[in-house]
This record gives sequence, structure tokens and C-alpha cells, in this order.
Amino acid sequence: MLNETASSTNDRPALRHPVRLPPQAERVRDEALRELVAGVLMIHDEDYQPSLEILARDFVVVMNPNTRFVATFSGKLLHDSEAAYEQLDRALAERDEYAIFRTVDDKHVIHILSGRVTPKPHAVWVNVVLFLITVFSVLVLGTQMAINEIAATNIFRARAIAENFFLELWRGLPYAVSILLILGSHELGHYFAARRHRLAVTLPYFIPAPFISFLGTFGAFIQLREPMRNRKVLLDVGASGPLAGLVFAIPIVLIGLATSRVGPIEPGGVLEGNSLLYALAKILVFGRFLPDGEVDVYINQVAMAGWAGLLVTALNLIPLGQLDGGHILYALIGNRARKLYFPLIAVSIALALITNAWILWVILLLLFGRTYAAPLDMITPLDRRRQIIAVVSLVIFVLIFVPVPLIYLDDAQTPARLRDSVFALPVMTAVIVSLFQRLRR
Repeated sequence: MLNETASSTNDRPALRHPVRLPPQAERVRDEALRELVAGVLMIHDEDYQPSLEILARDFVVVMNPNTRFVATFSGKLLHDSEAAYEQLDRALAERDEYAIFRTVDDKHVIHILSGRVTPKPHAVWVNVVLFLITVFSVLVLGTQMAINEIAATNIFRARAIAENFFLELWRGLPYAVSILLILGSHELGHYFAARRHRLAVTLPYFIPAPFISFLGTFGAFIQLREPMRNRKVLLDVGASGPLAGLVFAIPIVLIGLATSRVGPIEPGGVLEGNSLLYALAKILVFGRFLPDGEVDVYINQVAMAGWAGLLVTALNLIPLGQLDGGHILYALIGNRARKLYFPLIAVSIALALITNAWILWVILLLLFGRTYAAPLDMITPLDRRRQIIAVVSLVIFVLIFVPVPLIYLDDAQTPARLRDSVFALPVMTAVIVSLFQRLRR
């Protein structure tokens, strides 16, 4: 998950006007600022006291509690927007100010604010401690899986291992290495993309979940410590994580499935849910879709890690708020992305009624789904290559989305639950695709 600290006034309306200076000092300050802006913008109008409604309309980014509004200029940019922003930003840095570029009614609008972000060094030991605890957490879960696999053929051997559980943690290495490889590559994809654009960013924070999560972890995130400059940066940072994670998740899924055993479905067990991509992987490996009502694949540690990696990636690609999918969609279509909030919340609630696995995510989406990372420069568009990457990323979300992550089986309901889980996949996929088509109109 990608955590963005800055947000727009719509998300955190805390912007205030600066303390007024003596008239002569204000004139000098305003003239100097006007000269800087005139170097990139043919000024038609200027305003030093706009209403907060106007700033909210333009999703003005508030960097920190000390941010103050300075002035607004509207007109026509004299240069390419990306180059114009670079030129103006260099000049404003000396004044501890920054610019917001927006388009309103076919006019280019530049908001000037004071209070730039100056990130301070953060303690790396926190990242290290959380990572080590997460390693332990996933090793515990992997070892439990190993014991269950051994119990299928030798119950006495499994009991002997369980009695010396913590001395046998090495048996959980296949799961631990696989899941950390997927999560680590995901977050490092974000990290290196952010560093490439000279953004202040933390190392990944891994979230351990020993004994309380069926994945052994609640994932990981990095924290961007300053807002992103434009849509190109937003797209690069947002999409790099899921794409990097999938580079490892897909081969791990295929290897895991190929080394897992197939056997009769036993009532009282738990089946992992299917996405379109995961179902295709099983068809590719086994030559048919499983479960078929009689037999299913009993996934081993590696396959479980790959499936979990796909699930976590899909959750991150939900196109809302601070999630990677929210960044990608906002970079692609701008403020129209906000229209998806209520429809996707409704879909999430519907899924929560089907399976309680979605309840936590509904709560998180309600709390954080409306806060978007609005770039400083919304005038600069995505180039063709990045538009393709954005669309591909959203298509990947549809392919790896799991409507029903876990299916609990019993004697009476086993056939019905299998049928319902397979039926839910195309139905929920169709719903998601129709929402995207609605936004394009």
C-alpha cells in the first residue's frame, strides 16, 4: 500500500491565508511574485484573497499545517506545462513557496502557497524491527502449512514436528521467502520509482500478523514524504509496485501449482478463491479448471504465497483513494476518479454480505477511500506510454480480483458453495468493468 501524506483541501480543509504585511512590504512581495509567474504564464487575472471554496474546487494541495495561501494567477501558459512548472518551482524554492497548476474553464490557473515540505531523516530501525517480526510471522504460518502437508501422509511425523515447533521453523521457508519476495518487490518498485523522481520516501514498513492472519502479514507500505509533482510521477509510483510484484507472483503461482497435489474435496476444509488469472493458471498447469466439484488442488506453501501475493496486489489495485489503483486511476482521468467512491463502496458492502473476509476492507475503504493524492501539477497530461500502462494496470486488477477469497466447506453446502464461488467471479468482474465504462463517458 502506498501512503501519501499530503492531500487536497477537499480531504483536509486546513488552509489559511498568510499574516498580512504592511502595505508597502506587500506590494514589493506581490510584484516580485508576479514577475516570477509572468515568466511562465500570460497573466489575465490575479487574486490575493480567493475564497476557500475556489481552492477546494481546484483541489489545492496542503503540504503541512504551516501551509499558507499566497496568490492565484490565471491565464495561458507560455511554455510546455512540465517545463513551466520546473522553471517556476526552482524560483519559488528560494522563497519557501510552491505552485499548484490547474485547468479551470479552459484557463490555466496557478495557485502559489508558502510552506514547502522539508522532510527530516526517519529512524530506519523501525523498518528493520517490523521486517524481522514479519519474517518470524510468515515463518510460523509456513511451518503450520508444512505440518499440515506432512499430516496428510504421516500424522505421527506431523505431531512430532509440532511438538518442537519453534525448532522446526525452517520448514516454513518456502512460504516465507516467496511471500516476502512478492511483497518486497512490490514495495521496492514504489520505492525506486519514487527515488527516480527525486521524491523523499521511506523504506518499506512490513506489517506482521503472527497468529492472527491467514497470510501471516497484513502487507507492507512505504510513506511518501512529499506530494508528487504531476500525473506522470503519480502513475509511475502508483503502478510500479503492483507490476513489480506480479513479476514474481505469477511464476511463484505456476511453480507452486505444479508442485501441489490434487485430491478429492473433503467437507470441512477451506478453499482459496479464484480470480480469472488464478483460474487460468490452474487450467494451464492441470489442463482443466479446479475445483470441478469432485477434486481440487491442495496448494502447498509456494502456491499459497503466490495466491496470497495476487490477492494482496488485487486489494492494492482497488481504484480508490490512497491505494495503488486509486493513484493509477487518478493519474489517468483526474478528479473524475472520485465518482467511483460510492459505487465501489456499494460493491464492497455487497461482497461483505457474501463473505466476512471483506468486512475489514469495507471499513478501511470507508475511512480512507476518499483521500486522493492530487499532484501539484494537474495540467501536464500522461504521455501515450503511461496511458497504456495505466489501462493495463486496471485490466490486471480485473484479472486478479477475487470476489470470494475463502470458501468454507461442509457436507450439505459444499456443491452450492463451489457453484456460487465460480458464479460470483464473472458477475463481479462484469460489475467492475461496467463501472469503468461509466467513467469513460
